[in-house]
Amino acid sequence: MVQLHYLAAGIMAGTSRHDRAMMVNAKKQLSVSTDPTERLRLQCLARGSSGIKGLSRTFKIMDDDNNRTLDLKEFMKGLNDYGVQITKEEAIAMFESFDRDNSGFIDFDEFLLALRPPMSNARKEVIMQAFRKLDKTGDGVITIEDLQGVYNVKCHPKYQNGEWTEEQIFRKFLDNFDSPYEKDGQVTKEEFVNYYCGVSASIDNDVYFILIMKNAWNL
Repeated sequence: MVQLHYLAAGIMAGTSRHDRAMMVNAKKQLSVSTDPTERLRLQCLARGSSGIKGLSRTFKIMDDDNNRTLDLKEFMKGLNDYGVQITKEEAIAMFESFDRDNSGFIDFDEFLLALRPPMSNARKEVIMQAFRKLDKTGDGVITIEDLQGVYNVKCHPKYQNGEWTEEQIFRKFLDNFDSPYEKDGQVTKEEFVNYYCGVSASIDNDVYFILIMKNAWNL
C-alpha cells in the first residue's frame, strides 16, 4: 500500500509552486482582459487550483431544485456570493452568451466546461486514470471507504502520535480536492477534474503535467 502522507505531501508540494505562478499570471492577464467569460476564468485561477472548483460548488448551492440549470437571478447571486468582481452588464452578457436557446436558463455543466481552461486529451486521460485509481467502488465519488485498504496511514506522524485517527487523516486528504467552502468528505469526478483544471492551467508543458500526475498517483 502507498503511504498516504507521502502521497498527500507530494501532491500539495507539487501544485503549490505552480499555483503561486498561476495566480500571479492570472492577475496580470486580468488587468488587460475584456472578455467577460475570460475575466471570470482568470478571477477563478487567481484564487489557485481550487478556484473553479469553489465556483462550481457555489453554483450547486444556488441550484435549489437540483435540475442542473441556473436562471439569471441564480447566476448573478452565485457570482456575488463567490465574490467575483464583475459588473451587472458583464454578468448579463455572459449569461446571454450561454443561453443559446433564449430559454432564460443556462446549463450548469456546459457553463463550467466552457469556464475550465482548455486541456489536451492526454491531460484529461491521465486525470481520469488518477480518479479511477482512487474510486475503488466505481460509483463516481471518492470517499473514505475508497481510500481504506488502498493507502496506508500508519506512517503518518499525526497517526503515530495519536493526534489523528485513520479516518481523520483520510478526511484531511480528501479535503485537498473538495470545495474550500463546503467540505463534505466526498470528492466527485467533477470536483476532481475542476481541481486539476486549475493545476493544468499553471503548467505549460503536456509531458511535464503528465509526469507530475504519474509520480503523484503512482500510475
